[in-house]
Amino acid sequence: MGAGGRMNDATSEKDVLKRVPTEKTPFEISDLKKAIPPHCFKRSLTTSFYYLFRDICICYTWYYLGSNYIPLLPKPLAYIAWPLYWFCQGSSFMGIWSIGHDLGHHAFSEYQWLDDAIGFVVHSAFLTPYFSFKYSHRSHHAHTNSMEYDEVWIPKRKADTLYSEVLNNPLGNLFMTIVRLLLSFPMYFTFNIHGRLYNGFVSHFYPQSPLFNDSERKLVWLSDAGMVAAFYGLYKIAASTSATWLFCIYGAPLLVMNAHFIFFTFLHHSHLSLAHYDSREWDWIRGALSTVDRNYGILNTVFHDVTCAHVVHHLISTIPHYHTVEATNAIKPILGDYYKYDDTPILKAFWRETKECIFVEPDEGAEDSGVYWFRR
Repeated sequence: MGAGGRMNDATSEKDVLKRVPTEKTPFEISDLKKAIPPHCFKRSLTTSFYYLFRDICICYTWYYLGSNYIPLLPKPLAYIAWPLYWFCQGSSFMGIWSIGHDLGHHAFSEYQWLDDAIGFVVHSAFLTPYFSFKYSHRSHHAHTNSMEYDEVWIPKRKADTLYSEVLNNPLGNLFMTIVRLLLSFPMYFTFNIHGRLYNGFVSHFYPQSPLFNDSERKLVWLSDAGMVAAFYGLYKIAASTSATWLFCIYGAPLLVMNAHFIFFTFLHHSHLSLAHYDSREWDWIRGALSTVDRNYGILNTVFHDVTCAHVVHHLISTIPHYHTVEATNAIKPILGDYYKYDDTPILKAFWRETKECIFVEPDEGAEDSGVYWFRR
């Protein structure tokens, strides 16, 4: 699953920055569903558990190697081995976390209660409030690229001079990159950074937050309880080993996982060819199509294709990850120019988007169009 090569169309001959059409689509979501083979919609409990247990085994293998063999290495080699372990284990964490994300979308099994039970455990283990994120992420899918109502990666406007002027330079870009990769994951959940504006205090940990409605608040408390249990478990581990051991085995890989999450979600929703819309022009299907598929090589497989089949995920989020590549290939002929795939090398693309996607404004002469494009 997830072999990036199957998605790697010859886009090098195309202008990957060519704008995706903003006119209303000539197709409906029903047309796309008809084009997808019926088996792609089926959630197999056996297959889903296979991927979950496979990832857990991989994670345990890295843990076993890291905890038993790296401490035996001489220091010069250990200084190389630890960062390699952190990257590999952090990538493994991201794979399991991605399955937790599928669980929140009810894309794991036919049983909602089972998806929620497993998702709660999986995401709590990686210090993610499961139900809180499930609710806000559902709103993100419902309002993708809406200037007023999207929940994450809300673009800045030119009037925000901190971004459009003060930080709009190589040093500022580097500073923002470091801050994003190291801090954005916990700051998003704690203070809703990169999220939409609300009245009142907004946090995924605060049950009375305007992020949630009254029917959701009890399970937000449960998410908080899961986080408390996870922190208590980490405290007990640190007490029986050491804080240094815990950081090397779990903490540093978690930071890598956080960076992966910010890295690929930023690239999913930041591209010069994709528009944002205000309420005068936004509709759900064009918002869902305002995301981009990219090729991460072997990490496509590690991350369960969330990287290279993100467009179809926004269109039909209950398709299991092991069918998203096939579903993408099935709908591409219908999507035509509305489908965006960019095979620019990932690090190059990240730096390009960091430099170029600073704020959004309408085109000159189209200020009332309701359509906004990234600028620098």
